[in-house]
Amino acid sequence: MYQEERLIAIMQYLKEHHRISVQEICDLFQVSRDTARRDLVKLSEQNAIIRTRGGAVLPVVHKEIESYKKRLDLKSEVKSRIGKEAARRIKQGEFVLMDTSTTVQHAAQFLQAEDVVVVTNSIDIADILSNKERVSIHLLGGIFHAHSRYLYGAGTVKKLQEYHVDKCLMGGGGIAEDGIYFPSEEDGQVAQQMIAQAEQVIVLADQTKFNKKLFFKVCGLDQIDLLITDDVPDEWRERLAEAEVEVVRVNAAHGAK
Repeated sequence: MYQEERLIAIMQYLKEHHRISVQEICDLFQVSRDTARRDLVKLSEQNAIIRTRGGAVLPVVHKEIESYKKRLDLKSEVKSRIGKEAARRIKQGEFVLMDTSTTVQHAAQFLQAEDVVVVTNSIDIADILSNKERVSIHLLGGIFHAHSRYLYGAGTVKKLQEYHVDKCLMGGGGIAEDGIYFPSEEDGQVAQQMIAQAEQVIVLADQTKFNKKLFFKVCGLDQIDLLITDDVPDEWRERLAEAEVEVVRVNAAHGAK
């Protein structure tokens, strides 16, 4: 179960029972206490709950849970469409790098090509791909980031330098005029090296990532070959064209275009 699905279920539980404990989350969803706490942190950051000692309650004044569910469902559905289009572009026998993005996780889920070799630093993506018989997984070593479940560090970057791949699938944490930004340097440095080892760089990002400059710059727009998104703001169309970035928009009704 993805985190977004658990968050919806936690909110539904709160609607019915008014409070939930960390232990109840562990028992309901068969997750660790660390994972349960991360779920509550996420909901708290979104102002959907009030954290208490050992659990959470709903705010006295709160938005309707169905509205919250619809927002999460919409976000997940957009990521799913983007990931599905990215997976469609991976062909039999290709070598592919996948970063830690949740949208790239959707691409891993939809991957159907056989005899594909995937190199990743994401524990979750490795887990998803482990269910696919004709996919070979190379999990990069390094320092384990417990909160986000990925590996990073000098050892990870050094190991990446040994690979040459057909495609790199990476998320776009933030897309600014001068390039792609990630929220953390640890993850960003690994993504930089992934870009250097790939023949084609494919960025997966929904429209909310545009005009967002985060902490660490990963690359310039001119280093991106293909952007898969749900929509592009009008002021960005010419900018991406000038950087020679091919744009594929996924549409719920009409598919990719």
